[in-house]
Amino acid sequence: MQASETRILTTHTGSLPRPPALTQLYARRVRGEAVDMAAMEAAGREALHRIVPAQLEAGLDVINNGEQQRDSFALYLRHRLTGIGGESQRATFADIDAYPEFKAEFTRQAGTKEAVSNTALLPAAIGPVAYADPSVITAECTDFAATLQPLAGQYTEAFLTAPSPGIVASIVQNRHYDTEEAYLAALAQALAVEYRAIIDHGFVLQLDCPDLALERHCSYRDRPLADFLGFVERVVTAINAALAGIPRDQVRLHVCWGNYEAPHDQDVPLEDILPILLRANVGGLVLPFANPRHAHEVRCLERTPLAEDQLMVAGVIDTLTNFVEHPEVIAERLIRVAQAVGDPRRVLAGTDCGFDTSAGRGRITPDVVWAKFRSMAEGARLASARLFPQGG
Repeated sequence: MQASETRILTTHTGSLPRPPALTQLYARRVRGEAVDMAAMEAAGREALHRIVPAQLEAGLDVINNGEQQRDSFALYLRHRLTGIGGESQRATFADIDAYPEFKAEFTRQAGTKEAVSNTALLPAAIGPVAYADPSVITAECTDFAATLQPLAGQYTEAFLTAPSPGIVASIVQNRHYDTEEAYLAALAQALAVEYRAIIDHGFVLQLDCPDLALERHCSYRDRPLADFLGFVERVVTAINAALAGIPRDQVRLHVCWGNYEAPHDQDVPLEDILPILLRANVGGLVLPFANPRHAHEVRCLERTPLAEDQLMVAGVIDTLTNFVEHPEVIAERLIRVAQAVGDPRRVLAGTDCGFDTSAGRGRITPDVVWAKFRSMAEGARLASARLFPQGG
């Protein structure tokens, strides 16, 4: 991971809006409808070719493939892992259930979209889990590399995402393994194939781990905090096993409380989980500090500091509102994070989460997404002028 040596670098969390036609193909496939696979793959590559230069035009430094060739940040693995089938029933979120009027409206709005659901039509683990065909992730990496090739020198670094064993285990319920630990170990071994492929192709690996916060008000909503923290510890252990042999400075870890607009007043505080997150063998964290429920938690970094070799990708853009944050607001947020971390060189500007984590579920229109990125780039420039007065 490249540090912000002379100015605050800009990046994002992964998923970007997919074209409507591609989203429709993904949604139809999940529903079990007949889909022309060749046409879907061609549409994914076309979307990839569009999304990569668009990130540069918006002023981003550390870019990715926008997850255009996947239908979801995690559930795409149903097409890549063995042992996946049947049906899971995911627990609902405690903060949504606590507000019946809001829940009714939330459900109504969700039902109007052509999208890949992240709560319905979920598979289960019904047999031994393994990575079926490594050529699939190789092809995705190769497509991304080919798209980047003519843009060499125009970006600082490139990354690809992959989910944690914990979020897969939470969504794809275990119907095969005797214990949760055995299931997590099998998922870690399978996911290590993707992790290694991404690293071997020269990309930074971002681990998407919403489970390390989200599951407190989902799977563990009716259990003691200690039980949830035990889950976080087990997932971090599985992550470290999957990362064996991968240098920590090539990995960043994203944690959030769920990329959905809701009260979020049941969220676990960052201070409860941060000490465990810091046991992950990664070179940096990607945390949300823009949304109104967690912006104040930047102060946790003063009480529980990062390791000296770790970076912080700070969410300074809210991915759930169509407000375009003012550059001065972004600059203020970045300065606050830099003060908490203690070194602006260890801070990058990013987003709270992805903009389209399951195809079609994004709340922000594409034109506003790009406006937000342009504002973030300008805010990073303003912050850099104040944090690096001599140019680094």
